[in-house]
Amino acid sequence: MNNNTSEVIKPSFAPVTNMEILNDEKSTGDVLTNGMGLKGQRFSPLSQINKDTVKDLVPVWNFSFGGEKQRGQESQPIVKDGVMYVSASYSRVFAINIANGEELWQYDAKLPDAILPCCDVINRGVAIYDNVVIFGTLDAKLVALDRKTGKVVWKKKVANYKDGYSITAAPIIVKDMVITGVAGGEFGIVGKVEARNAKTGEVIWTRPTVEGHMGYLNGKENGITGGEAGRTWPGDLWKSGGAATWLGGTYDPETNLLFFGTGNPAPWNSHLRPGDNLYSSSRLAINPETGKIVWHFQTTPHDGWDFDGVNELVSFDYKDASGKTVKAAGTADRNGFFYVLNRENGKFITANPFVSNITWATGIGKDGRPLYTADGRPGNPNGESKGKSVFSVPSFLGGKNWMPISFSQKTNMFYVPSNEWGMDIWNQPVSYKKGAAYLGAGFTIKPIFEDHIGSLKAIEPLTGKIKWNYKNPAPLWGGILSTAGGLVFAGTPEGKFLAFDDESGDILYKFNVGSGIVSSPITWEQNGEQYVAIVSGWGGAVPLWGGEVAKKIKNINQGGTVHVFKLHK
Repeated sequence: MNNNTSEVIKPSFAPVTNMEILNDEKSTGDVLTNGMGLKGQRFSPLSQINKDTVKDLVPVWNFSFGGEKQRGQESQPIVKDGVMYVSASYSRVFAINIANGEELWQYDAKLPDAILPCCDVINRGVAIYDNVVIFGTLDAKLVALDRKTGKVVWKKKVANYKDGYSITAAPIIVKDMVITGVAGGEFGIVGKVEARNAKTGEVIWTRPTVEGHMGYLNGKENGITGGEAGRTWPGDLWKSGGAATWLGGTYDPETNLLFFGTGNPAPWNSHLRPGDNLYSSSRLAINPETGKIVWHFQTTPHDGWDFDGVNELVSFDYKDASGKTVKAAGTADRNGFFYVLNRENGKFITANPFVSNITWATGIGKDGRPLYTADGRPGNPNGESKGKSVFSVPSFLGGKNWMPISFSQKTNMFYVPSNEWGMDIWNQPVSYKKGAAYLGAGFTIKPIFEDHIGSLKAIEPLTGKIKWNYKNPAPLWGGILSTAGGLVFAGTPEGKFLAFDDESGDILYKFNVGSGIVSSPITWEQNGEQYVAIVSGWGGAVPLWGGEVAKKIKNINQGGTVHVFKLHK
């Protein structure tokens, strides 16, 4: 690209304000949040690239993360003033000049050999605020980097990686605070949400997500989560209860609530822990000033299938029969049901299946609790080496896993990347040992259809009606972007970057990027032109945990590249 272009867009490093971050979903000249807005709708009001023009989309530049550190690339880039900030596998961050695709700086976290990531060495993105870029590392630290130089401004330990903790999620910025969760549910850690001063890294509040643990605000005790220990957990199991907050959260300015999901209870063997096991497999609404839980909704009480409740809760509004606006939120759960909740109070509105052949429950009751299938839970080992195996749908990797959904303000539909698969699952005896895997279960994942596993669905949230369904041979593991131009962008593990008609599901554009896509697309406007970007690089949980499914996709190419597109002039 000629030098004139790079002179037009000289990188600028003006401080990023709270107001800019709050306005991210409406502003088009940048992408300042993971989710393209704190609500996580992943919808853009841009329409220069639309159903008519998308056929003219062409690559502008590619950027390689380089080296042999490939593996899964699940990052969503951030864009500000001519610079893209993007994280990569092994806790790396890059700053790229958007004018020409040239690297401005690179930061590599010095990771210890003994890190314990559950599901690949991925990182899902950075947060940007003031003069810093903040991200979490696989050894459970938060690092703030100078936006201009990539030098460390502050670095803080969030938890001990030797106990099984790590961080893979993108932090979010709310009210001058950087807010993050932790990963490590397979190691019997205790999940938490933590808020820190974004300029200094000092802790403001911490809120454990397992009943019985004390929260803190400004260094002082701030109430036990759930009021006391042992209400919904037997014995001392709450002390290693899991409920990791590994996907990060969203924020709704209208209700002033943070929404964080929590992972599976530990161990997986549910016969060891009768009860609801709060607050595992739940969505939590948290007051950002105090760190207090305002309400909770548990999607899978007494989870015995690893149906983490971490999946993002996306705020949206609709009008009820009387014409009154309902402040709602939608979430596609690992357990295979799409839920709509009242985001003001957590009240259940509706839930419908979004994947086929669900076995563990026959539906969701009027109170929002599952109607469990009588024989749907893997059996109690009862002192034997292995309990009775069951075939369960969906598999523990979920009807939807981490990959973000999109809500279109144009169609009022959710676009959900889902997978159709089941698992043989059985329970085993297990005891807790700090830093060791704490499952108490075995499993084998299997496809349930011959022709596809991945399934991108357009869903009406209140009825659960599936308007269209794109079937993909390999599992879908990347996020979705919808736009006012009538497009839905997504990538596949086969390396196809696709644009769909938001109403019909027709494929209007495809480009093969050369390695599998397991990340989330973004779009923004610069110098009057609309750009689209996607990161490619196959990996994540599927090749590591996928059983029979992993054999089917063993030939997919790894990689590590940012791809940027715009319309051909």
